[in-house]
Amino acid sequence: TAPRGTRQARGPVRQRFGSLADGTAVDLWTLENEGIRLRVLSYGGIVQGLEVPDRRGRWANVSLGFGNLDDYVAKSPYFGAVIGRYGNRIAGGRFTLDGTTHRLPANDGPNSLHGGDQGFDKRVWDVEPFRRGTDTGLTLRRVSPHGEMGYPGTLTVRVDYTLTARGEFRVDYEATTDRATVVNLTNHTYFNLAGEGSGTVHDHRLRIDASRYTPVDATLIPTGVLARVARSPFDFRLGKPIGEDLRQGHEQILLGQGYDHNFVLDKGITAQPRKAVTVTEPTSGRVMTIATTEPGLQFYSGNFLDGTLKGTSGRVYRQGDGFCLETQHFPDSPNRPEFPTTVLRPGQVYRSSTVHSFGTL
Repeated sequence: TAPRGTRQARGPVRQRFGSLADGTAVDLWTLENEGIRLRVLSYGGIVQGLEVPDRRGRWANVSLGFGNLDDYVAKSPYFGAVIGRYGNRIAGGRFTLDGTTHRLPANDGPNSLHGGDQGFDKRVWDVEPFRRGTDTGLTLRRVSPHGEMGYPGTLTVRVDYTLTARGEFRVDYEATTDRATVVNLTNHTYFNLAGEGSGTVHDHRLRIDASRYTPVDATLIPTGVLARVARSPFDFRLGKPIGEDLRQGHEQILLGQGYDHNFVLDKGITAQPRKAVTVTEPTSGRVMTIATTEPGLQFYSGNFLDGTLKGTSGRVYRQGDGFCLETQHFPDSPNRPEFPTTVLRPGQVYRSSTVHSFGTL
């Protein structure tokens, strides 16, 4: 990869982005470090912009989003947001823990998606800037009260967004609870390494170090099977263009209207982030690698972008104009004891870390 750029740590700088209907102020924070500029909203912890240079040193925003707060509130498909309490789907909007059944909002057909209709993506977070040596970043905090969106326990959450001098965008999650609950936090940034609003991502070359994935039913809930990716459109182990097998007619592709599936990472759960994903965009030469502590990765190929949303560039987003790579535990784990557990109990600390590294070919 090419050497890092010459942009040194700057910020974080705060400015007003808008106000919610109840008058709550929403801030936009801008920070910059070696080769990356990041813009974050206090609303939803949203990554509103992520700029990196191409092989010729030309900068572009590689994350999809909106230029105004009203669009984020009214119609965002989770662009850039912190997702909680539970990233992904929980079947039937319910789970049982220690003999008690908890009911959640059904906001995705019969299922509960991304923590419910008023999840962490729609809350205003407390934000504090920090500088640690050559790193710069933001600490986001929120206390989710017992019973919020049906989840038990008061959950105290911290999310750190860090830009390092190595050209990394790092996300660290931490949470504690006062009674048994489930938690699965992630970030829902949509990427287009050619630049937001530039068109399809189908020519991006994606590699996922996963030999298995979790097939889904008609409502996109895992069946419980850990299926092999070999000889299927889900085999990204050697890397291939995102669009290469999208029109194969595979049953799982039809169910998701594209890729919207959890990949079982070969590395499993790790104490420190380990590399599991590489994405390359051939025209710009931009390369993004993802390392994570998590056992799963939801790869979503932007299937439901339908031409009704206008992004920060002023251009319309159509199907396949962005992709998500959400590091996570598996969907519906609270109802699947055979999956890695997402239960958090008092005295335990939930921790999860994901590192996005950027460079060029």
